[in-house]
Amino acid sequence: MDCDVLLIDDEAEIRASIRESLELAGLRVADVGSAQLALESVTRDLPGVIVSDVRMPDMDGMEFLRKVTAIDQDLPIVLITGHGHVRMAVKAIRDGAYDFLEKPFRPETLITVVTRALEKRRLTLDNRKLRDQLSSATDLERVIIGASPSMVALREKIKRYAQADVDVLIYGESGTGKELMARCLHDLGPRSNGNFVPINCAAIPGSLSASEFFGHAQGAFTGAASQRMGKFEYADKGVVFLDEIESMPLELQAELLRVLQERRVVRLGTNKEKDIDIRVYSASKTSLSKAADAGQFRADLYFRLDVVSLHIPPLRERIEDVPLLFQHFLNQHAKETGEEAPPLSSALYDRLLSYHWPGNVRELQNNARRYALGFDPGVGEENSGQDESNESLSHRVAIYEKRIIRNAIERFDGNVSRAAKHLGISRRTLYNKLGSPKDDN
Repeated sequence: MDCDVLLIDDEAEIRASIRESLELAGLRVADVGSAQLALESVTRDLPGVIVSDVRMPDMDGMEFLRKVTAIDQDLPIVLITGHGHVRMAVKAIRDGAYDFLEKPFRPETLITVVTRALEKRRLTLDNRKLRDQLSSATDLERVIIGASPSMVALREKIKRYAQADVDVLIYGESGTGKELMARCLHDLGPRSNGNFVPINCAAIPGSLSASEFFGHAQGAFTGAASQRMGKFEYADKGVVFLDEIESMPLELQAELLRVLQERRVVRLGTNKEKDIDIRVYSASKTSLSKAADAGQFRADLYFRLDVVSLHIPPLRERIEDVPLLFQHFLNQHAKETGEEAPPLSSALYDRLLSYHWPGNVRELQNNARRYALGFDPGVGEENSGQDESNESLSHRVAIYEKRIIRNAIERFDGNVSRAAKHLGISRRTLYNKLGSPKDDN
């Protein structure tokens, strides 16, 4: 039953009066004359709340309350009666009623109670949907989380590239999960039994890079007290992951190019070549093509690395995935600590969707852990002074759409036609959606 309020009262005149008050407040109401009839419409997916009289023939409101809470204990039920007393009200609340109102009551009082109960119900269903999405996800969906079109497409690419067993160049801003993507490629591919060897190119001093990459013989340089196997040799039959490859010194890039072309390494201090069977996944925060044009990266190495490429979208371009990711990290923390994951409030929900996430998934994970520990995540604080609970749903959705459209326009460097095509809407629709509501920033 698709309604905001399921109203139950055996007296038709009272039922009609209450219905009129609720509908004048913009609420969708379905009304029935008996609790037994109403019970047939109650499911765990009921999107609205229930307002029920207590004194009714066949099944009274208290019995109805018990039967409904057995179906879904999170479904808000507001009981109303003209024959109430304190003991009945206390029992109703203990048995799971959301609120208890004595007749006569002002219509505004019921509307306020129902509006709050409806917000609670929507939040409960949203949280439940997030948990269901995570529990029903496939293995890859549990690792690379997101239902946005860009993430669905990214997972499909990863599955194809992993089976192709090719070198892959991964682009993404800091915190988007480039190493996670590389590990998925490894785990899904024919080299899953081989080593996965990550190397942070920015963290290794230039003087030690060749030794770290290719190994050295005893006495090859001062301090080389014994021979050492390099990371490329250690990755034989597996995968080398070169993170932040844009930071690799130019002099080392020439040697890396030779190794990638010949699939052979030579330890420092020796002349003996050793064949290696590896795949190379590399990652960069910036465009290697532009770096090559600027003389900051070898063009021949760039073309060697870029057999196929993956582009990980920043979180601001897939903002619809934020609640799902946030819930995942809450569940992860709950599993680690044995504590129950806290629910997302509607105010936090709005703040998560309005924030631009410069730190991407890594920042989101830190905020989720902070929230799980009982602290305010601190995101979207520039909007926290606004009382968004008083805004209509359509207004909040329109603001959310505007942010997505602006992100798309920025992504395509101001090209409105490409942004509209990417979003699957016409230019006219894009301009219309940008025109209202008034800018909230």
